[in-house]
Amino acid sequence: MDTKKVIRSQYLAALEMLKQAVEKCPDTLWNAPKDKNKFWQVAYHALFYAHLYLQKSVTDFVPWIKHQEGLQQPGSTAVETAAAYGREEILAYLAICQEEVTDKTRTLELEAPSGFEWQPFSKLELQIYNIRHIQQHAGELYERLGARESIDVNWVNRCPVYLAEL
Repeated sequence: MDTKKVIRSQYLAALEMLKQAVEKCPDTLWNAPKDKNKFWQVAYHALFYAHLYLQKSVTDFVPWIKHQEGLQQPGSTAVETAAAYGREEILAYLAICQEEVTDKTRTLELEAPSGFEWQPFSKLELQIYNIRHIQQHAGELYERLGARESIDVNWVNRCPVYLAEL
């Protein structure tokens, strides 16, 4: 079994689920005033950390060109004054993260330290942690879509778009 291929497959499936949530989100829910953490911000948060933890270390991380400081943090007051990311911007960042997954998972040193001092485990465990993080927020957004708008979103067990690359 090729562990890196398995990691890549599950990363891409989790990102595909997040993508479905973003694509299906109605405009009324995207930046709903009653939400402490806006739909777009939850998606951005998941993508920011997916992107970050795919790097060898924090010093290797180059934020997305449209990054606005503070928006990656849930509950950040930066959301009050920042311009909301639009759906197309979030989808563009998601595509960058998909490319990063495809590229970075090929050269992972799974036994190496995480590369992030606040994550005291191996690079392998960091990847599982990161996939779980993406999936947790995709699930959160799926719940909003279902509970508030009766929108169903599909489970993705493997990402068919990228299977040829595996």
